[in-house]
This record gives sequence, structure tokens and C-alpha cells, in this order.
Amino acid sequence: MELTSTQRKALRGQAHHLKPHVFVGQGGLTPNVLASIEQALDAHELIKVRFVAMQAAKGDLVQAISEDRDCACAGTVGHVAIFFRPHPDVDKRRVKVPQ
Repeated sequence: MELTSTQRKALRGQAHHLKPHVFVGQGGLTPNVLASIEQALDAHELIKVRFVAMQAAKGDLVQAISEDRDCACAGTVGHVAIFFRPHPDVDKRRVKVPQ
């Protein structure tokens, strides 16, 4: 999933008030962490993930999450990454993304 710069900017603005839903610690991307990310994306569409440990490998982890969970990274701020995946049902989509 690819986002334009305008879409990424809009999503970052919408995510500004959100608290991180998932925390990645010393264990990295464990199956439990990936399952938590999946559940959060299904429920909220737009989530924040905080990297408590492994900050040096943050770029690789963000790419791995994007590929594994079929979502897009709207940006990173410090040790927090913003991920977006639209709900499969058009009627249940809550996050508005400019076209």
C-alpha cells in the first residue's frame, strides 16, 4: 500500500492526538506484537507504535511491519511510527484520507 505525501500529511495530522496502541520492546517483532498490531489496525485503521527498545533498527522494523501487516507507514516522529490500513468494508471506514 502506497500513500502520497498529501495523504501521509493528513494521516499524521489525524494521528497527532492518538496514544500509542502497541509497544515494541527488547523482544522485537514477536508474534504477540504482530498480533496486537493486526488487532489494532482492524479496530482503529490508524495507530501509533512506540519503539521502546531497538531504536537503532527502527527503520527496518517499520518496513517489516508494513510488509507483514499490509499497511502503510504515514511517518515516524521520534521513536513512534504511524501506521494506516483502511477497513475492508467501505461503510465501516472511520479515517478520512484525501484522494
